[in-house]
Amino acid sequence: MAVEDLILDLKKGIGLVRVDAAAELGKRKEKQAVPALINALRDTNMAVRNNAAFALGEIGAREAISPLADALRDPEERVRKSVVKALGMIGAGEAIAPLVRILDTDTSPLVRKSALRSLGQIGGPEALQAVERFISSPDAALADMARKALMQGRR
Repeated sequence: MAVEDLILDLKKGIGLVRVDAAAELGKRKEKQAVPALINALRDTNMAVRNNAAFALGEIGAREAISPLADALRDPEERVRKSVVKALGMIGAGEAIAPLVRILDTDTSPLVRKSALRSLGQIGGPEALQAVERFISSPDAALADMARKALMQGRR
């Protein structure tokens, strides 16, 4: 299927068609789909928002960092987790501040664990300083992820 058709499906298709289009555009790393994927972060279908976020990460769309940071307020844990993953995949320093905010404010252990992983992927002093705070977390899973993220970030 042509990229233009996938973009049209993402914009106008029925639910599952939009879900699949977002995933396929990410797999293909289609840069020209970035504006449509950014718009899809506000789709009424949770699975579309989820796949759009992940697709933006697969593409490495730096221009999506601000819209992704906005999507960290999504009510669905699964979407927030994909947004956090996408920010780590993009790997830009501008993603550090939103990821640190998520560590401090999100109630989901899964989202917070993913934020630690993403900060480890990004690396650098600012990201790793945020991760270090969680090494002695009473939540064993967060503490373990913090240790892994530090090792990854120091490579």
